[in-house]
Amino acid sequence: MSSHNNSPLNPLPPVVAALALLIVGIEAVFQLGARAGFFGPEAVGWRLEAVQRYAFSSDIFDWMLSNGRWPAEHVIRLLSYAFIHVSFTQALFAGVMVLALGKMVGEVFSQVAVLAVFVVGAVIGALAYGVLVQTPIPLIGAFPGAYALIGAFTYLLWLRLGQLGERQTRAFSLIGFLMGIQLVFGLLFGSQPDWVADLGGFVSGFVLSIFVCPGGWRRMRDRMRHR
Repeated sequence: MSSHNNSPLNPLPPVVAALALLIVGIEAVFQLGARAGFFGPEAVGWRLEAVQRYAFSSDIFDWMLSNGRWPAEHVIRLLSYAFIHVSFTQALFAGVMVLALGKMVGEVFSQVAVLAVFVVGAVIGALAYGVLVQTPIPLIGAFPGAYALIGAFTYLLWLRLGQLGERQTRAFSLIGFLMGIQLVFGLLFGSQPDWVADLGGFVSGFVLSIFVCPGGWRRMRDRMRHR
């Protein structure tokens, strides 16, 4: 008989809560700073200053590649951009995605693995943006990291469908739907190049999950041996 003291809900992994709080917390500081007199008049421009100092820039990335120089103040942009957003709505949506997907992935992955998926996804998303997109528009927002968590969730679903003997391509329905939504919005309101970073985050999250999912690499190795 199960104990009545056991919670029917799995606790939220602390690393997921920390990521979401960091995303929303930074945005809250920007919002408060924009209110006249709360932190002083200089606080009004904090968001713009943060974009200039911490957003990922394809131009700066090209300069580093061309000159073979990698100053820390610019290398950090590969990750720091993920914690800056254009508005409270964008930050809230990104935070909710990280919470929801991080919780689902965190029920299987270790906390270190969840953090690795988010961080690597954000970095790979920025690299994809820098290599494949030539635009002066800076990359900001946690969505490449969130899409990496979607990639990890897709991998878990892919494994589950395989165990049930069902069609594993169904696992990619979510990313297909999200990319389709972005395509529709692009056709209606103009395309934004940040979808390249989102897709890069998704692919890296899926691939990394093979190595960080408990037993994931063993399953892949056995599968390849049977072939």
